[in-house]
This record gives sequence, structure tokens and C-alpha cells, in this order.
Amino acid sequence: MTGDASLDAFAAELGLPIPFPPLPLYRRIAAALALRARAKGGPIVVGLCGSQGSGKSTMAAFLARLLNEDGLPTAILSLDDLYLDPEQRPVAIHPLFATRGVPGTHDVALGMTTIDRLFAACPGETVPIPRFDKARDRRYPESAWDPFVGPARIVLFEGWCVGVPPQPAEALAVPINALEADEDRDGRWRRHVNACLAGDYRALFGRIDRLVYLRAPDFDCVFAWRRRQEEKLRARVGGGAEGLMDEAALRRFIQHYERLTRFALDTLPARADIVVALDPAQGLSLERLSPAPETD
Repeated sequence: MTGDASLDAFAAELGLPIPFPPLPLYRRIAAALALRARAKGGPIVVGLCGSQGSGKSTMAAFLARLLNEDGLPTAILSLDDLYLDPEQRPVAIHPLFATRGVPGTHDVALGMTTIDRLFAACPGETVPIPRFDKARDRRYPESAWDPFVGPARIVLFEGWCVGVPPQPAEALAVPINALEADEDRDGRWRRHVNACLAGDYRALFGRIDRLVYLRAPDFDCVFAWRRRQEEKLRARVGGGAEGLMDEAALRRFIQHYERLTRFALDTLPARADIVVALDPAQGLSLERLSPAPETD
């Protein structure tokens, strides 16, 4: 695979420290994914799941770099770039769907179509990968999407709930936080989120051949990481910038994701093929690296 100098330069481009401590771990994961792709012989989707602030985007960028330079054309598709525009979200079912993020606020069909197009592209054919403008809360026009010259052998599909199964119905009965207790008293919002996971999201996640899970220590760390992101944004753009959240707003916001984040912490370590454990300071260690079978 690529040399250390090339990867150091790539880390510098991303504003990361050099040497970059997780690089040996990324190499091991990339090698395992390359082995799987070559053993299967056809294209594969690799799911990359982790809570907010867990480093999914950074890992995806490095894995794609390593796999591309190993001769396996690799595209990155982010669940965040599949968001529906505000007027398309199912607010008629529940007002909480106005906030993007949970299942029910994504264009699942677009995700399926994009994966199909990436794999079916003719050599040299350009496939646009969707992009979403979070500042405007609206998808970019297709002319501004990321071009990928296909065909892809691997699609890295990353997102905070990628690969998460639906919860048992009885788990939805009791609110998990103040947001659910105060604003989803009858459970309509969480039941519809769960129905989406059991429906079209299950078909999308069913495309995943290998699942990588970045396991946070607990949900308290997730909130601390997300608050750190907000503090960095505030320092960069100034305290009076539009869209910044104070402590109360951030706590309410993160509660939209708490139920499924906690459920992922309970279920994905046993379901994922590759598990990477994070400590509170976001240091990484490889917890499990399942071998790839030679044939299907």
C-alpha cells in the first residue's frame, strides 16, 4: 500500500498530527477489507458506523486512500449526504422529524441508486455522489456533487446509524430521555423511526458486506465529543454565528440520537465484523478483526 510520506502529507491536508497515531490500525483494517474484496471477486459495500464525533469521516478518508492505492477503486458515501430537504421530511407524522438525522429523514432510494451506479459504471464513467449542505439544510444541486470515476470495487458507506437494526417493539414503550418524554409522549416519532429501520433502511443496510463499528465508551462521551465539535466551530466562526448551539440546545439536539446510539452500543459490538474501541480521549484500539472467508 501507499508509503508513509504520502500518508503524512494526506494527514497534513486534513489538519491532523504527524505522525498520525491511528495509521497502523487503519492499515490493518484496509488490508482486511482488501482481502475480503479480492476473495469475493465482486464489489462490496463496507458499512462504517460510529456515534457523532467518533472519527468516521477521518477513518473513511484514510481507508479509501489506502484501498485506492492498493488497486481497489473505493468511493465514500455518507449517510449525512442522503438527507431529505426540509419540505420532504415526514413532519406530518411528527414535528420532531423537522430535525434531520434519524431514520425517516434520508433519501434511502438515492442511497441504493448511488451504490448501484458506482458498481455498474463503465470504465472511466463519472458517477456523481450526493452532497448535502448542512449550513443551508438542503441538498446541493447535482452539478455540485462529488464526481467519482468508476467503476468502484468498494463503497465505504459511513453514518451514525449505518447497520443498526430495528429495536424490539417493547423497547419503545418507555421514553429514554426528556425529549421523548416531553415531545413524543405517545411514541409516534420513535415508532416511526423504528418502522423505517425495519423497512427501507433494512434493505439499504442489507447491502453491507462488512460492517466496521467505532465503539464509544458510553453515551456521556458522545455528548462530550459533540460539545467539543461545537466549541471548535465556535472558535473558528465566532460566537455570534448563526446555527451555533448553547449547552441547553446541544443537549436537546443530541437527544434525537440517544436512543439508537445506545442501542448500537448494546448490539453492534456482537454484529460488526470489525470493532474499534475508543477511549474517552478518542484513542483507538482494535477490539475485533474478523477474518474474511476465501470464497462465498
